[in-house]
Amino acid sequence: MRDLAQATPAAVDPTAPVAPDLEALDAAGVLAHAVEHHHPRLTLLCSFQKEESVLVDELIRLVGDPRALDVVTIDTGVLFPETLSTWRAFEERYGIDVRVEDATSPDGIPWTVDRCCGDLKVAALERSLSDTDAWITGIRREQAVTRANAKKIEWDQQRGIWKYNPLADWTEKDLWARIVERDLPYHPLHDQGYSSIGCAPCTQPGAGREGRWASSEKTECGLHVIQS
Repeated sequence: MRDLAQATPAAVDPTAPVAPDLEALDAAGVLAHAVEHHHPRLTLLCSFQKEESVLVDELIRLVGDPRALDVVTIDTGVLFPETLSTWRAFEERYGIDVRVEDATSPDGIPWTVDRCCGDLKVAALERSLSDTDAWITGIRREQAVTRANAKKIEWDQQRGIWKYNPLADWTEKDLWARIVERDLPYHPLHDQGYSSIGCAPCTQPGAGREGRWASSEKTECGLHVIQS
């Protein structure tokens, strides 16, 4: 599997639409473009991390009606209790109705890194995007080598929809400056050294994405990759 952000031109479908050049726009500008061209068939993938604190706040400022936003989260059944409390804080602060896609094991087979953070999550994502024209992520180039080439808008070849990464050029400092400036709710585990937060069984404190799947060679859960 290959990271979507690192797909080479040769791997891209030549019939795919040409993405507009949004690289000079700031995050608000990228989101405004997404809202103008795709809302209400526009989905924000939300894991209640610091990136989503910023994205949800900015989207509400653009759309106005928080209940008009399609905010979806993937519930693996093994989320941190702090993630669940942040979820509630988001709904209370922003007035949004978070749509939930179930990625728990349907057959009772115990949780494993590769099964839960792979096939089940990808299947949940496919369901969540089945009736949308574009999706928004919190991907940032600074997060990992696998995301270093992320564009602010990409054609998601596998799903045939647009993918927006409005925070692609944001740093950790940028995120925290916005969170402090607007007093936004954020995940409390960030204060305990967790820069990237996934499921409780496989996430440890660490910078960037170092704490994700720390005991394995895994670097992505499968949501942002395409089949080679």
